[in-house]
Amino acid sequence: MTYQIIFADEKTEYRAEEGMTVLDAQIAAGLRPDAFCGGKGTCGKCSVTIDGETVLACRTVIDRDMVVYTGRTGKEHTQILMKGTGRRIRFLPGELPGNLEAPLLAAVDVGSTTVVVYLLDGRDGRQLGAGSRLNPQRQYGADVVSRCSYAMENGAEILSGCIRRTVNELLQETARRYGREPEEIVRIVMVGNSCMHHLFLEIPTKTLVLAPYTPAVTEAVSMKASDCQISIHPQGELLWLPNIGGFVGSDTVGCVLASGLDQAEETTLLVDIGTNGEIVLGDRNGMTACSTAAGPAFEGAKITCGMRGSEGAIDHVYLEEGKIKFHVIGDGEPAGICGSGLLDAAACFLKAGIMDETGRLPQTYYFTDRVFLNQQDIRELQLAKAAIAAGIRSLCLHRKTEVAQIRKLMIAGAFGNYLNPDSACAIGMLPAELRDRISSIGNAAGEGAQIAALNVSEYEHSLRLREETEFLELALDPGFQDIYVDELGFPEEEMG
Repeated sequence: MTYQIIFADEKTEYRAEEGMTVLDAQIAAGLRPDAFCGGKGTCGKCSVTIDGETVLACRTVIDRDMVVYTGRTGKEHTQILMKGTGRRIRFLPGELPGNLEAPLLAAVDVGSTTVVVYLLDGRDGRQLGAGSRLNPQRQYGADVVSRCSYAMENGAEILSGCIRRTVNELLQETARRYGREPEEIVRIVMVGNSCMHHLFLEIPTKTLVLAPYTPAVTEAVSMKASDCQISIHPQGELLWLPNIGGFVGSDTVGCVLASGLDQAEETTLLVDIGTNGEIVLGDRNGMTACSTAAGPAFEGAKITCGMRGSEGAIDHVYLEEGKIKFHVIGDGEPAGICGSGLLDAAACFLKAGIMDETGRLPQTYYFTDRVFLNQQDIRELQLAKAAIAAGIRSLCLHRKTEVAQIRKLMIAGAFGNYLNPDSACAIGMLPAELRDRISSIGNAAGEGAQIAALNVSEYEHSLRLREETEFLELALDPGFQDIYVDELGFPEEEMG
């Protein structure tokens, strides 16, 4: 038996099979809802209203005709970072397939949260345009472990299918926006963490979530794009840069390639902060990389009023004459708080004495009657910031490097671009002694993918970077847990 489901806010109807959940129906209807916990009913982010009652879409079984209110219009206005380091390179694409007079190249950064596509001129290397979209896999879990688990339980084809469709749509939209066709694209270079890599290529993810947490494939992948159902030129090639180890994937290789860290004369730290935090420490004499499970708190998941950095999000919090003030993306009424606002708020709470160094928040703090931070939210932030801080300390110990010896700290990724370094240092996520050495390098992963697409020598260089970068698996490091626990608290000196 089927039932008529009307999604009133999106003006969409769907005929659902009896026994499906409302979340299943949303996904089947193409609405791309948030289900950060993978539909387990624990994150509370898929709430909808049916017959005047607020329920979880993932826990509501369809047994009748329904009118569902999601509180969304179906349009996504999330801030998606597309610009990178701006590193200049020589245009040297090598031999291109297809024998076209005016070929196109593309670079794709498949992030856990967002997907960015870059369209490049295959004659002179100019960037013609870019397109972006939220990663549809968030319907099956906010973090990489949730998605790996979902793939193991339900099959990888569901997750690979939705991301391949999104890449196809972005390539088509971006090409046609500039008066071109996707069939003119003859080469695509892709980057992403090891989980995104495996799910796109439909490689089993079991080895990533079970000790010793190794990718099934680390070497670069070269194949016909059509073999992954990517609709470009029939002879078009698809290249994935190599993975380093664990969840440190080709996106980190792209970051190193774009930043030139492997050529640095002085000790340099690279941190890509997101759902999964990748960290690289080293210089021209060698590099070590690790990943830390920062969790989805920085993306708004597990935070009661958390949301991504989109319209309505409190993205910055500050003290003015002793009072807490805030800024909202779009300058309207706040609908929630995103990761950068969360960091700022914690730093302000410490400075104003609202919260102590243990993270104790005596009472829930209300920005408005609808948007607030409570004790559990602070605990989630502590778990996330401690993972990044402990990863940095562990790398320093492993390489026998003092924090003070680090001459440059480069922050990559969207979250790193929008966060306030003062706040990150004030809460102990980044070393305070490096405050004046911090710089943002934007979407360095996407920049690295473009560099590899435009210059065959740089692509070959990326292959060597995997061999030259040591991987440190923190989950198997006996000292990591103690360091992690030490980093859960906030610095006492930031008390005001």
